[in-house]
Amino acid sequence: MNAEFDETSASRAVADGRSVAELTDLYRSILEQLGEDPGRDGLLGTPERAARAISFLTKGYGESVDEVVNNALFESDLDEIVIVKDIELYSLCEHHILPFLGKCHVGYLPQGRVLGLSKVARIVDMFARRLQIQESLTQQIAQTILDVTGAAGVGVIVEAQHLCMAMRGVAKQHSSMQTSVMLGSFRDNPPTRSEFLRLVGS
Repeated sequence: MNAEFDETSASRAVADGRSVAELTDLYRSILEQLGEDPGRDGLLGTPERAARAISFLTKGYGESVDEVVNNALFESDLDEIVIVKDIELYSLCEHHILPFLGKCHVGYLPQGRVLGLSKVARIVDMFARRLQIQESLTQQIAQTILDVTGAAGVGVIVEAQHLCMAMRGVAKQHSSMQTSVMLGSFRDNPPTRSEFLRLVGS
């Protein structure tokens, strides 16, 4: 680990510590605005716990594609679709800051390089750990996989349940939303797209 990385990590840790302290104060204020007493037994540690939770759930803001991929690209003459299915996904909707959760399927057609298996899931997590709408999340994952791998085509499908729809508003607990983005040959070549959809069972 080089000195530059150490310095960056140390700076980030200081910033994260300051952020948690500031968020703790804000959560304490929210509890007071709700009419609660942050000093009562059940809530004594709640502001800090909530601050650490929201920091974790939005840690994607502090991550970059280069850090996540970490040079895990490998030369390959494979010319068939690579698919990573059923990647668990948890995010927060940007409208109400309530969770949406589900799964993501990612497929790409290599063009000389393949991406380390775990990095596909890490890319999904990086974008999911931000305030999102599902449509943008799906697009960001697909475009990043395309940019990183130089693939001939990419397909991404996200299916998720949104608690902002289940817990408030229309209160539909069993509905789900599905979004897809097809790029390159997955968009332009119907047989490639059909093969991807068949393999992920969509």
